[in-house]
Amino acid sequence: LTTPHRIPSFPSPRFPTPLSPTTILTSHPRPPSHSTFPTMRFAYNLSVALNVVLALGLVAVVFQGQQGPLGAAVVRAPTHMVIPVTPSMRISTQSQLRSAQRNAMITPRSTARLDFLEAKPYYDKSNIPVNTHKNKAPLTAKVVSVERIVGPKATGETCNIVIDHEGKMPYWEGQSAGVIPPGIDPKRNKPYGVRLYSIASTRYGDMYDGKTMTLCVRRATYWDPELGREDPAKKGVCSNYLCDAKPGTELALTGPAGKVMLMPEETPEAPIIMLATGTGIAPYRGFLRRLFVENTEAAEKFKGLAWLFLGVANSDALLYDEDWKKIEEKYPEKFRYDVALSREQKNKNGGKMYIQDKVEEYGKEVFELMNLGAHIYFCGLKGMMPGVLEAMEGVAKSQGLSWEDTLKKWKKDGQWHVEVY
Repeated sequence: LTTPHRIPSFPSPRFPTPLSPTTILTSHPRPPSHSTFPTMRFAYNLSVALNVVLALGLVAVVFQGQQGPLGAAVVRAPTHMVIPVTPSMRISTQSQLRSAQRNAMITPRSTARLDFLEAKPYYDKSNIPVNTHKNKAPLTAKVVSVERIVGPKATGETCNIVIDHEGKMPYWEGQSAGVIPPGIDPKRNKPYGVRLYSIASTRYGDMYDGKTMTLCVRRATYWDPELGREDPAKKGVCSNYLCDAKPGTELALTGPAGKVMLMPEETPEAPIIMLATGTGIAPYRGFLRRLFVENTEAAEKFKGLAWLFLGVANSDALLYDEDWKKIEEKYPEKFRYDVALSREQKNKNGGKMYIQDKVEEYGKEVFELMNLGAHIYFCGLKGMMPGVLEAMEGVAKSQGLSWEDTLKKWKKDGQWHVEVY
């Protein structure tokens, strides 16, 4: 230890020989003063040894922590949002991302206050936009995304289509948009006419920037029993054009159109009863996002009950089902959701369950709400109406009421809203 300072000799760098702990300690550079003061020299060597022991101990603790109780006590903050897989997400990878984004925004309620597209007061309908863009001068818009939103066992394909109108086509919940498909109608030898679709988003759109609208479109096809396959010559021109569209596809839009399906926001305490078959769900998606998802004055003031009835063939054909369940879970006192699955459920007589059977089942409650000033809406295939009207007539008679007088009063008071096709 008292020999002069020197550099230890090593074998060839190619084949290094490990140094013993004694060699490491005795060959470590140290100040010349250590050779003069033995106590300091001893303390210095002890310090180096302790550092080695502490380093080895720390390594042992880390390895133990990964497997033992110490590691179990470490809580790591989540770094991403976990979104449950729903039937509407059984699609391509690119569309899955859009679906995840769309479903993430459903979580009630959006935090940002939305008021830049509101009337003053918010329920004033005097300046509602109507036919801003006409057939002869349509607006050129672009498709943002097309997403299949039904499962594999659904009867047909339904798509959620987001369209960018750059804020040039303002609209209100309950209105419709017109789409002019490209091409010539061979029957008339003229350009195709306008097809109307109920808008399935609020005025702020799914991106909350007031620049998009969403359509819910079922691909129209025709199965030819003689051919044993679909006949492409008889497929729906516009619905197939929309469902086949890619991001960036240009669309010719007209509208917005209609005032029949507007919400009764001037009476926020009024219950809202919504009946839909298939894609007739579209306007109600706008209603419910405005009432329970967006942070608006309309949502803040709403004190009534929103009750949705949806009729489809089977569970895979349910549209936006997860969205409605989330709202029902969050607002059980203000939202009810009932479905009629014609191929999976039976009515009280053992037959297929249709939406009119649900109306009959809850007929007493429906009439009570209507007598309290509720508004009832019907949207979907026009074939739904005869059965629904018959069911409601039966309810009226069971209560000793004149159905004709009751319906006449509801229409006169503006409580009856129908948009079927």
